[in-house]
Amino acid sequence: MRHLIAAAVAGFALLVAGAASAAGIEVSGAWIRTPPPGAVTAAAYATISNHGFSDRLMDGQTVVAASVVPHEMSMAGGIMRMRPLAGGLGLSASQTVTLSPNGDHLMLLGLKRPLHAGEHVKIVLNFRRAGQAPVDFVVRDTAPGGMFGMHM
Repeated sequence: MRHLIAAAVAGFALLVAGAASAAGIEVSGAWIRTPPPGAVTAAAYATISNHGFSDRLMDGQTVVAASVVPHEMSMAGGIMRMRPLAGGLGLSASQTVTLSPNGDHLMLLGLKRPLHAGEHVKIVLNFRRAGQAPVDFVVRDTAPGGMFGMHM
């Protein structure tokens, strides 16, 4: 019986890996693109569902980087541009936002060490109203489901 309970708990832990919540905010599918050797930045992605009042993802902290900043990516005239989202990433009430390789994402700036596929990185996301949400991000060579997307 104990083995059955332990197996059920382990299965549930795998199911919710990369998921976290804070006061109406749910973060799931969290992953970081494996950065190339010597890189000082990395890009992180997740799905953020807001089940509460309007809020803003302001920034984050992690021991592997100097800062974690929401960024937007846009294309203009065939040129990709990335820049920090001034004032954070807005989340309307009942909105789900997907941070993805070719859109809004989190930039880990000032990497303190190399990141390797399969590694788990804890990032504490800071929301203006909901507060802090510690999230387990998995480092991957490709997006979940095998899609490559943009390499950072």
